[in-house]
Amino acid sequence: MSEPKMYAQQATSLSVAWSHAFLEMSTPPEHELAPFLTSIQMGPNGEPSENGDLRQCLDTCLEEAGFQTIDKVAKSIFPHPLWNRAKGDRHKLYADYREFLPDFVAMEPNKNAYGLYFARLTGYALDHKTGEEEVHLKKGGLKQGGNQLEFIISALKPKAQRMALQASIYDPVRDQTEARRHFPCLQHITFVPDFARKTLSLNAFYALQLLFVKAYGNWLGLCRLGAFVASQAEPELRFERLNCYAGIQKMTADSRPQSRNSLSRLSAVARSCVDNTPAVAVGAKA
Repeated sequence: MSEPKMYAQQATSLSVAWSHAFLEMSTPPEHELAPFLTSIQMGPNGEPSENGDLRQCLDTCLEEAGFQTIDKVAKSIFPHPLWNRAKGDRHKLYADYREFLPDFVAMEPNKNAYGLYFARLTGYALDHKTGEEEVHLKKGGLKQGGNQLEFIISALKPKAQRMALQASIYDPVRDQTEARRHFPCLQHITFVPDFARKTLSLNAFYALQLLFVKAYGNWLGLCRLGAFVASQAEPELRFERLNCYAGIQKMTADSRPQSRNSLSRLSAVARSCVDNTPAVAVGAKA
């Protein structure tokens, strides 16, 4: 077995960041990169730059292989349709999400059997299926009722205590089981404001990530989450950068395009995307 290969790149486009990693892992024998770091710079409007051809091709390949589309994965981290409907009222977003949470679980009962990321971020103390408080979490012991995002937003002010600007997904009581499970891969997030420049960065930490199956949707959801928190800060900030770290980035035979034609098509679009806007190594001048 070959020694694990470290990967660290930065890009000005979400699509380029994903394409560069995909091409790296498509070259045998690189089916795993460990550790893995990608740093994605947002556009001037605080949103990620994307390549429409790449995203459409990847969505097609995901559906052909029986996996969730990019947007479905992204909504597990930040439910942007509910946020759009809330029209800037984050408390309405929280209330609507909690009301519809059992429906969201029922939509994908197998994939959501152990929880949803946004539920852990806004209702850490709650059972994601029933909405009831978890017995092992003492009532009243969590700030903001276990709404970690609201606590962060409330603390996100000039001279903020940086150690307070973090949220946990992993819960040892619920998650340390012998059962084989796929949640939560995302373990922890931290926010880094720069009030002098009026910007916000988000760091996300994964134990393991499946590049083809989940990574693009994960990164898009995290970008939307970062933009949401930035918009709610006082004073308002611009979301500037997502830094995503994975202990293991993986793409095996059963977690990649299932036909040779699909793999070739996606590889060609990814190559075109990278050639037009290449990624650069972390630490190098972009």
